[in-house]
Amino acid sequence: MARVVVMGGGVSGHTAATFAKEWLGSAHEVVVVTPNSQWNWIPSNIWVGVGQMEKKDVVFDLAPVYAKAGIDYRQAKAVSIHPEGGRDEEKPYITIEYTGQGKEGQSDTVTYDYLINATGPKLNFDATPGLGNGEGQLGPNTVSVCTADHATHANQELRAIFDKAKTEKQKILVGTGHGMCTCQGAAFEYIFNIEHEAQKAGVRDNLEIKWISNESFLGDFGIGGLHIKRGMYAASSKLFAESLFVERGVEWMIGAHVSKVEKGKLEYELLDGTKGEETFDFAMLIPPFAGVGLKAYNKAGEDMTDEIFAPNGFLKVDADYTPKPYEEWKAADWPRTYQNPKYDNIFACGIAFAPPHPISKPMKSSNGTPITPTPPRTGMPSGIIGKAVAQSICDKILKGKDAPLHEASMAEMGAACVASAGKGLTTGTAAALTVYPVVPDFEKYPGIGRDLDYTFGEVGLAGHWIKHILHYLFLHKAKLKTGWTLIPE
Repeated sequence: MARVVVMGGGVSGHTAATFAKEWLGSAHEVVVVTPNSQWNWIPSNIWVGVGQMEKKDVVFDLAPVYAKAGIDYRQAKAVSIHPEGGRDEEKPYITIEYTGQGKEGQSDTVTYDYLINATGPKLNFDATPGLGNGEGQLGPNTVSVCTADHATHANQELRAIFDKAKTEKQKILVGTGHGMCTCQGAAFEYIFNIEHEAQKAGVRDNLEIKWISNESFLGDFGIGGLHIKRGMYAASSKLFAESLFVERGVEWMIGAHVSKVEKGKLEYELLDGTKGEETFDFAMLIPPFAGVGLKAYNKAGEDMTDEIFAPNGFLKVDADYTPKPYEEWKAADWPRTYQNPKYDNIFACGIAFAPPHPISKPMKSSNGTPITPTPPRTGMPSGIIGKAVAQSICDKILKGKDAPLHEASMAEMGAACVASAGKGLTTGTAAALTVYPVVPDFEKYPGIGRDLDYTFGEVGLAGHWIKHILHYLFLHKAKLKTGWTLIPE
């Protein structure tokens, strides 16, 4: 009997674990180690953050779902990896620390034959002074929509701002809270949902709504922007985004690194070296991501973390990490199998794998401060990669260790994104976009790096309904309800 251990129960880890168990059946074990008791459909947190959904609408308990599937669920935090075993244990294992199931604070070990790192990111609020509380958590000066609880709190604060805006001017600031952030998309959705709700509440005229981002141009989104097929011509995402901002009366500040946050104000630095302050009454700033802090030790107990993890804490996989100028970056640099090069029974998926370099062109201010979006690896790519990794491992277990690995390169992968710009049965809007490939391939598609036949987008009510339907469809899939394996990632 083989044992597959999955560290993390988010989109990628949950996908990998549930498909692995479906394919392996009762003859082999699948163990999920995650500190969370609930699964969260994160793309809908922005709707919780404006009061259009509640927490209960975007989460569900993991224990009964895993029990039904026959998956061994440990509500615990993975602490360290021992890929060579140890003095008292011949098999590879991980150490864990329980966060629930009545075992809070207890430590344990879990052996494995195959290990999948799907731990996702550490929300690195403390990377920006004042954005965090100094203990790794969200600070009191801003709000967040990164978790369902954060989003619930954000809505409470937003409603208080709306109440004040009935009689006095208020300023709202939304965007990224550091020069190396990713997930501009979540902030993009949130700012336009705030604007939409303000219109409905009749307080829009008393609100100044402003965007602040580390993107070098609007519509970069951490993927270097894109060109969208519109009839007989191609429109840049810059034009696409700027049109939406102008139409909704939302100001913007781009190429910005937020260096400090205090109550009601923040300090920033721009790409041209300019430094300044911005005031606010309400701010939602996405934090930068980092690895969760896993350690690794060899059989002798010596620290070997830097051998299998990149400096940012994400797991090294089959990518080309050779430092090279931006002009020499290639689509081929990106991983295909997500297998660790040192230990062939360790894989990573979702945000947990270390990308070889940004997708957007790297930028620094004239003062030398990096101000560049880091690569997004969430949503559809996370699910696709998680499933491919599960297929690779299952084939090795069922067909033999020489079975070929499945591939899911982001440079050969298309993705669909539906960005909400306001929720409503007849008044909702969303930008429905497809991009192929996610990582541009300028050798195959000279000039723009992508195939225009598969890269297109529209804004309108239809997009909103697509996002609304996808919310229920993916919760159905994640709960392993009838036909779940037929729903694509």
